[in-house]
Amino acid sequence: MLYLCLYQIYEHMNKVSENPFKNRVGMLRRSGSPSVSNQTALMIVTALFVTLYLISNTMAVKVIGIFNLFYFDAGTITFPFAYMLGDVLTELWGFRISKRVIWTTLFCNILMVVCTQVGVWLPSPDHLSETAQAYNHIFGYVPRIVLASLTGFLLGELSNAWLMVKIREKTKGKHLWVRTIGSSAIGYMFDSVPFVLIAFAGMVTARELVLMIVFQYMSKLVIETVFGTPMAYAAIRYIRKYVRLQENVQL
Repeated sequence: MLYLCLYQIYEHMNKVSENPFKNRVGMLRRSGSPSVSNQTALMIVTALFVTLYLISNTMAVKVIGIFNLFYFDAGTITFPFAYMLGDVLTELWGFRISKRVIWTTLFCNILMVVCTQVGVWLPSPDHLSETAQAYNHIFGYVPRIVLASLTGFLLGELSNAWLMVKIREKTKGKHLWVRTIGSSAIGYMFDSVPFVLIAFAGMVTARELVLMIVFQYMSKLVIETVFGTPMAYAAIRYIRKYVRLQENVQL
């Protein structure tokens, strides 16, 4: 009896609220009008931006070597996609919002370090000592990675966002690829050099440090050019089509 009552209530709510919503979204899509709020879009892009940076910092603990000639940290694979989202933020919402997102990401990185270090400091049972050692080995090194990342992050992202705005003014809003690749080429330089020096100095030889800086920089730029820029084009085109953009949104 209770099940039937609940089912009838569900059916009634479904008829009253769900269908009008679906019809409204369908009408918005057919008419080509924006159907997603500016705040929602900004929140999604910001969440992805922060997540990719946290993932990159954790992956950076592992150094990858190819034929003992090319060295780079695993975070190099995901890092350019965070830069791509930074380009999207600056292009659509402006430098002021981008700066707020950058400082938010900085806070999230620091929070991650504090929380993981609490886990490192807390004792573990003897029969799980191997698991504790693996955890400590990974997250015990993360603070150094995060310090290196935050230094490069602030220098690289702020210069990248600033250059995006300046290049857009010079090109009068045309040639998005010039802005994304040009600003990233400078931003990656400000990011890669301090990151590698702070994160890996004393752990590898001077030759390996130089190779890591060069290969990391080139790898990020290639990934940005081949994958990041087309994705930025697609994301910006989609957001402009379906989102009611507003640069003065509160974050």
